[in-house]
Amino acid sequence: MSRVVVIGAGLAGLATACHLSGSGHEVVLVERESIPGGRGGRIHDQGYTFDTGPTVLTMRGLIDDVVRAAGGDLDALLPMRLLDPGYRAKYADGSEILVRHGHENMREEIRQKCGPRDAAAFDDFSVWLRKLYDVEMPHFIDANFDSPLDLVASPSAGARLLGLGGFGRLGPAVARRFEDDRLRRLFTFQAMYAGLPPSSALALYAVITYMDCIEGVWFPEGGMGAVPVALAKAASDAGVEIRYDATVSRLLRRADGAVAGVEIDGGEKLAADAVVCTLDLPVAYKHLLPELKAPRVVRKGQYSPSAVVWHVGAKGGLPAGAHHHNIHFANAWDSSFDALIKQGRMMPDPSRLVTVPTVTDPSLAPEGGHVLYVLEPAPNLDGVVDWTQQRGRSREELLRFLETEGYPTDIVAEELVDPLDWERQGMERGTPFALAHTFLQTGPFRPKNVEKRVPGLFFAGSGTTPGVGVPMVLVSGRLAAQRVVDHLPAVAPRRTAAVA
Repeated sequence: MSRVVVIGAGLAGLATACHLSGSGHEVVLVERESIPGGRGGRIHDQGYTFDTGPTVLTMRGLIDDVVRAAGGDLDALLPMRLLDPGYRAKYADGSEILVRHGHENMREEIRQKCGPRDAAAFDDFSVWLRKLYDVEMPHFIDANFDSPLDLVASPSAGARLLGLGGFGRLGPAVARRFEDDRLRRLFTFQAMYAGLPPSSALALYAVITYMDCIEGVWFPEGGMGAVPVALAKAASDAGVEIRYDATVSRLLRRADGAVAGVEIDGGEKLAADAVVCTLDLPVAYKHLLPELKAPRVVRKGQYSPSAVVWHVGAKGGLPAGAHHHNIHFANAWDSSFDALIKQGRMMPDPSRLVTVPTVTDPSLAPEGGHVLYVLEPAPNLDGVVDWTQQRGRSREELLRFLETEGYPTDIVAEELVDPLDWERQGMERGTPFALAHTFLQTGPFRPKNVEKRVPGLFFAGSGTTPGVGVPMVLVSGRLAAQRVVDHLPAVAPRRTAAVA
């Protein structure tokens, strides 16, 4: 049986471990923290529970794929509920649109709020989104690439994507379909997840809109921190050894340059036939591969904007109409993106996300209190912002925003995270969103998940294929596991995985 070490028990590492264990490999998962989660960590303070990573969960089926690969049952491991509405969008003029689950529900919401023409346009829009997803997922997302020439491996898929307008611009593609500017914003803000303004993002990134607005938004019992806990349980049940409080300090190499394992703090050596690293790629090269020059796109690429996130535990009630996820759209749109991405400045008129998980799970706060996750886009550390000065300003601005919108501000516990904090956590340029998804940093042009100069070393996570976001990093784990399976001698799959 081949032995594989996976570095990092975030979602990418956990997905990799589950898939590898299901393929019959002996797996050791090494995590520097005392709990699983990686970027999806957790803070407990004064009775309030803060999820410090992703707050929006879509594509439940991809989590099910991971759990099933390890022989587990998702319903038993991770009960979750579908949020309806998935989002409340509130605009500067005071109007609101709810993102309802189900085509007919959303169509009716649009008819009531925006009129019959845009309601009819939603029919064609939904069909377009599904067609984009159906062609992108198997051919351009859930696929390993060895070179750009792999794009022509399925010319019919490329032709379909071209015919659907996938290589056009997202903003104009949505604007052509809807008259109401509020819908244009609602169906394009997801480009921010890819690190790009909607006006310049490729239309193929409407696939993120599909995940949010068509497939639906979910919330697990116990909060988002329950996701890595469940995946860790599935991995452990499948035989994966998880070593917490263990930091990898060195990559071990054989005389021929191939991986031989890892060394953890304290000097213990873990032998392995292959290693999968889920650290942010620039950090991985700096600390584990200092003798190698990182790929050019890792060193010179365009990194996504960052974010200021304020975790707030406060006493008091919520404003009328508040839901689990609330997007507060500001007046400015294109000019704010220009300031953020082109000029590296704070948005002069920012749109913000306020997630209130206690709407769905009151146990995350003491009685009479709520947990607020407040996110404002911000430049990464390539920008011109002095974060030693901006940090205090951001807190005060976010406090005024919460007061204006009617959220509770009798604060009991809080934690503010800015780009300097993200950098200290091991995220290049102080952004948790890795490389932006420009055309030349997407698909076969994104940093590969295999390091051919070090046979047996593979990567998973948001910095490699296929990209950023919970669905993408789960897929990255499967793709990395497939690389390992292709590299190592064939082994018999575990019986539990075969049953699943």
